[in-house]
Formats: sequence, C-alpha cells, structure tokens
Amino acid sequence: MKREFVGITDQALDELRRRIGVKIEDTVEPWCYEATRDNIRHYAHGIGDDNPLWCDPQYASKTKYGDVVAPPSFLLACDRIVSGYVGGLPGVHAMYAGCDFTWHKPILRNTEIRASAYLKDLVEHETKFAGRSIQQIYHVDFHDSKGNLLAAANTWCFRTDRDIARESGTKYKALKGRPQKVYTDDELRRIFELYEHEEVRGAKPRYWQDVAVGTKLPRMVKGPMTVTGFIAYAQGWGGLYIRANKLAWKMQTKHPGLGIKNRFNVPDCPERVHWDESFALEVGAPGAYDYGPERCSWLTHHITNWMGDDGFLRKSKCQIRRHNPDGDALIIEGVVSRKFVEDGRHLVEVSQTATTHRNEQSATGAAIVELPSRSQAR
Repeated sequence: MKREFVGITDQALDELRRRIGVKIEDTVEPWCYEATRDNIRHYAHGIGDDNPLWCDPQYASKTKYGDVVAPPSFLLACDRIVSGYVGGLPGVHAMYAGCDFTWHKPILRNTEIRASAYLKDLVEHETKFAGRSIQQIYHVDFHDSKGNLLAAANTWCFRTDRDIARESGTKYKALKGRPQKVYTDDELRRIFELYEHEEVRGAKPRYWQDVAVGTKLPRMVKGPMTVTGFIAYAQGWGGLYIRANKLAWKMQTKHPGLGIKNRFNVPDCPERVHWDESFALEVGAPGAYDYGPERCSWLTHHITNWMGDDGFLRKSKCQIRRHNPDGDALIIEGVVSRKFVEDGRHLVEVSQTATTHRNEQSATGAAIVELPSRSQAR
C-alpha cells in the first residue's frame, strides 16, 4: 500500500498514554467564553433549532428563567476538547464519535463558562472502517465564574489510519459505485412536512404523571444534508481547525502534522473533510459529511422540543455509528423507556435512534429528563 498519510505507531501511542489523567493546560481558546444572546442564537440556528426559549428575549422573559437560556449542547462551543480537539498521534485522522453529558444547572444568558479537561482513557479497537483504531476518551468539567459546576462530559474520538480506510476499509464498501441519491419532489415534500409540523412544546408543561413508558416522541428530521448546513453549524459552534491566513500558519507551525496539502500544494486543515468531497474520499469517508458534535446536538434538540420550557435535560449520551454524507436525510425517533423518582426529582429516560433515508443506523442516544410534577404544581 502506498503511504500518503502518517499511520498509528506504537511509539506515538505510548507517548500519548503518558498523558492519561494529566490536566490539559495548553489548548486552543474556545469559540465562546460566554453565553451571550448572539452566541446562543448563532449556535441554536446552527443546529436548525428555532426554540424561542433560546432565540426570543421577549418570549423568554415570561418563562421561569426570565431571559433567554442556552440549549444544553451549547457547551460544545465552549471548549475545544469536548468537541474533538485531540492531542497526540500527529498526522493521524480524528473522527468525533460521541459524548456523554450530565447537566447540573441551566446555562443562563451572559454566564461565563470555564472548562477543564484531561485525557481519561485510550481503547484500541479493530474496526471495519480503518482496521486498528484508537478510541481517545476525554473528561471535561464546565464551571461558571463563581465555581459552580454547570455540567460534566465524557467525550471521545476515534483515531484512524487514512490510507487503510481508503484502500481496504469495508464499512462503506456497499456505497461505492451506488448511484447518487437524487430526491424526487414527492420525497422532498414528505421530508419538509416533518419540518412543517415540528412541535416545540414551549410554555405548555409536560407533566411527569402524563407520560407513560412506551410513549413515543414526535419524529424529527434533519437534512437532506448539504455542505451549506455543515458550514452553518461551524458558524455557531466554531470549527476546531478553521483558521485564516496568519492564524492558520501559526496553528500549523505549532502542530506540524496538522496541515494537509491541497491540490495547490498548500497545507490546509483536516476539517475540510466536511466540505471538500475529494479530500473526504481520500480519508475513506463516503463523501463530505456532517460534524459529530452537530449530530449529538440534534439528539438533544429532539429532547428539548419535547420536554418544554419547564423540563430540564439532566443527561444525554450519543454514540455515532456512521458518517452522514452530503445528500443524506436523517430521521430521529425516541420512546420513553423508564419512569422513576430520584432525590425528589421526577425523571423519565428516553431511548433515541437516528436512521438515514437508506434505513442505516446513524446514531443512538439515551436521555434522562426531569419533568414537572402535578403534585408540585398545586
């Protein structure tokens, strides 16, 4: 096999293992330091979420919060590590693969957010996508300026060999040679009907007593995917490696394995797999594809639409199963799998699945939501 990219070496892996448990002191500044009105709105719009609790101060002023708050997944814009900025294994591709969040407090407008992180574990896998791959797991804590814990997360990427993924990976073998999907007007009409009827629960409380195990959440659609949509997410979330001119040069100088030559022989960021079709194919992906944190945010969007203003998302876990290339449509579904009371909180657990228009599993999720109780409302 002709080598175009750096592979995973035992020496680089041993060096990375020595970082486990060590607090990360030197990282790239986050995209957002504060949950300002504009930062909140830009992030919400980046995931296609028009909930007025995040976007409309006049509406939000009448809620229990008294002002706009940030959607739970906004924290992905407040730290680079939680979003997949990984260290070690220079030149080896990184693919965001999931996160496990626990929220303790709502993210109120103008909250200053401070994050701290460390490498938690490295797990070796044998994958269909690229053979030997390394799951790189981080832990991140988020505090406000007073030291109050807002949330904590475990988040992980897979480090993969680009050459093996391209030449011998079998995960997307069935897609090679398949005709490009071209939607009929009728297919698009059915997809857009889900957008038309998307329900934001809002001010109407969803009481714990009114929810039963087996209750299904409304279906949510995302897509059909476009590169424009991927860029919209990057605008609100802040790309990990998207830099211009001198700032791009400074990042690539600091991290020599980061820049990958484009067709002009100019080093460019690996993140261009999300808009550069030819480069995405070079690393073994089926085409330019969505962002991993974006998909995690879609699953939390599905939950916050359903729970209403008086609900609180306590936990969410998302596991990403495959790429969503340009042109894919995604259907998110959920069902209440458990009801329970813990420490006086009335909680429900929701199991989620995200499936492509080809009926392929794209992601799985699980969420725990605190709902208002009728007994407390009296």
